Amino acid sequence: MSDTTIKKIDSKFSPKGEMGQKYLACGKHVSMRIWEDEPATNGNGKTESKRDYETVGYVLSGRAKLHCEGQTIVLEPGNSWVVPAGAAHKYEILETFSAVEATSPPAEVHGRDSSGSDCNEKELGEITLNFQAGP
Repeated sequence: MSDTTIKKIDSKFSPKGEMGQKYLACGKHVSMRIWEDEPATNGNGKTESKRDYETVGYVLSGRAKLHCEGQTIVLEPGNSWVVPAGAAHKYEILETFSAVEATSPPAEVHGRDSSGSDCNEKELGEITLNFQAGP
């Protein structure tokens, strides 16, 4: 039988990672996190990194530049983006920035983003429901 468990996360209880992200829902193959009101970096940008997971994101507010493998794009509200697994990249926040990201496999599992979070249900304020198919 397949897993029919659904989860609801109350972000009021979500832990924050070392990089400022707040963890949202986390499944076996994908997880979500939100970056809220990240301050402008004044041209310095964040540290370049390579991750072993793929990231897709969506800008809620503000503006940022994404530098990835010699390419640069400006991210604005309504834009979405992809950073492939293993790609060298960094973000330069141009104005206070909020975005939602999904990572696959989950970034926080096994310390992939060095946050120490492991999708722990109690830490996330998770409510788990199990639905069975109807008659």
